[in-house]
Amino acid sequence: MALSSYVLLVILGSGLVTWLSRVIPFILLKQFKLPKIIVNFLGFVPICIMTALWMESLFIQHLGQFPSLNVPNALASIPTLISAVISKNLLIIVVVGVISLGIVNLLV
Repeated sequence: MALSSYVLLVILGSGLVTWLSRVIPFILLKQFKLPKIIVNFLGFVPICIMTALWMESLFIQHLGQFPSLNVPNALASIPTLISAVISKNLLIIVVVGVISLGIVNLLV
């Protein structure tokens, strides 16, 4: 299938908009000094995002019913949480999470 110029422009435009939406906040925040209370509040944002992502993958949504537990993800979360408490190193946490989910999926 040939790539038309319209599709190419849409892909490049989407990439540019995505890149700008991630870079512009850093550029703007370098020029301003934020109050300490806002900096302290923003320190919790990564924790909140990671918790939301983790909870979203931990449960399976069923329309009109309560969500059910995603057992493989729950089992893989146990060694991942232990490694997070012990190491507090993001690389180790990710590696342990990927390996433990791979082992759980292999066994289940």
